[in-house]
Amino acid sequence: MKLYQLPSGDEVHRYKKSLVICFAGARKVLGTGPNNGGYRTDLRAVFNHDCNPGPGMSCELRADTYPKHMDLIAAQELGLDAEHCTGLMTAASMENVSIQSMKYEDFTVTALVTGGIRNNGGRVGDPAVWHEKADISHPVRPGTINILVHIDANLSEGALARAMVTCTEAKTAALQELLAPSRYSRGIATGSGTDGMIVICNAESDVYLTNAGKHCKLGEYIGKTVKKAVKEALYLQSGLSPEYQYDIFHRMDRFGVTEDALWERYEQKTSGFARAHFSDALDRIRREDELVVQTSLYAHLLDQTEWGMLKPDKAWSAGKQLLRQLGWEEKKQPQMSEPKSTDVKDTWIMWMTEYYMQMVLNRITLSSGKN
Repeated sequence: MKLYQLPSGDEVHRYKKSLVICFAGARKVLGTGPNNGGYRTDLRAVFNHDCNPGPGMSCELRADTYPKHMDLIAAQELGLDAEHCTGLMTAASMENVSIQSMKYEDFTVTALVTGGIRNNGGRVGDPAVWHEKADISHPVRPGTINILVHIDANLSEGALARAMVTCTEAKTAALQELLAPSRYSRGIATGSGTDGMIVICNAESDVYLTNAGKHCKLGEYIGKTVKKAVKEALYLQSGLSPEYQYDIFHRMDRFGVTEDALWERYEQKTSGFARAHFSDALDRIRREDELVVQTSLYAHLLDQTEWGMLKPDKAWSAGKQLLRQLGWEEKKQPQMSEPKSTDVKDTWIMWMTEYYMQMVLNRITLSSGKN
């Protein structure tokens, strides 16, 4: 079905689990697609393809290499000329695409985004799982943000590359504002390990622009459209939103604070709850306003300790004040030797996390009258 008409006359169609932008004229394209990626001026279409065969099933390649697989998708599934198109692949549904468009005087920016980050979020520099060698890759978790950006203006080659940088910054800003967690470290995600991007500009436009950075209006509008589209796409695909993140576990699971971790500690300490009742008790407090607010501040102390912005012992001093406001009484807690000021930050972060979990256990015990 025809989903959208772009100002340049290009059409966006959704069919065969794909989004396809069919060009109405000459376009400059810069993309990360495995087939015909890089800078191209001879393409006639771009696409974003959902390879997900069903819940719990992994995507399978139809050829011995990723580029050949994408060529087959283009030709056999989408009816495109494989030599004159490029595409991206994802497990996100095309039904959950977000399309955002903004016009400023003589140009229009349109962002088309699909995305999922809950299982595969990563922070740039996180430990990787494989090294590319002889075209052999390692299976990774599902979760990809794919971004198609269409600019109805003619951009210089440098501006097209700068537009891709601005798009990437916008995506990262959206994830930061959602506090999306990395699944490979304690950090806030900056993307996933499989994200893709294609930037298109209209080579036939009379409007010629040479800058797409943050100081010019084109950069501003790229940032606004992409950031909004990324947030909406993540919500549509997986429910990620400020409301979803208003939860102590969604704020702290990247530090290892999970229901399973709390249950393990609770079992060692007492036998007052059955597991089902324990889960119920956690559900009653996990979205309490005071607890979520103080937890957010505590998590930021841990982050700043991780980044080297705060000395660990000073962060813990502030952290204790937050825990006390939540009813934590140090003298009643199991005593653990406080790290030395010279200990590495990992030791401090794990220690502060352990005391946070003791506070949560104490809070559910008191709220339920269990000792």
